[in-house]
Amino acid sequence: MKLLIIFLCSALFVPSVVAQQSQDLNQTMKNMGHAYKQAMEAQQSEEINKHLETMLLLIQQSKQHNFKADVKVQSLQGLDKVSNVIQTAQGLLAQAKMQQAKDLLRQIDGLRKEYHELHEPPGFWELLFGK
Repeated sequence: MKLLIIFLCSALFVPSVVAQQSQDLNQTMKNMGHAYKQAMEAQQSEEINKHLETMLLLIQQSKQHNFKADVKVQSLQGLDKVSNVIQTAQGLLAQAKMQQAKDLLRQIDGLRKEYHELHEPPGFWELLFGK
């Protein structure tokens, strides 16, 4: 009987942990999107760089997330690509090439779209007929 109670309690607890981790990643990604928007709207290199540093910290937090096994490698590659774009943009900012840095940062939006597709739930037709 005790074993059954323990099993039922753990069965209720595990989904809430998974949901919490997903929520944490979702919030981190929202914060990253906000920092990206602020960087793109900034008018001074120092301000842009401040937001880029925030994004790099958020990327490091995101890498600690327990991704599903089938998308883990690709997800981490996507985060690394975004990090590389940010670091290259920071180099351009250090050379007083603000417009070139912002032009480069626009790649992040494309990467966001590409890698977010990995984490979207399957649609009705995909569930019905497969990929």
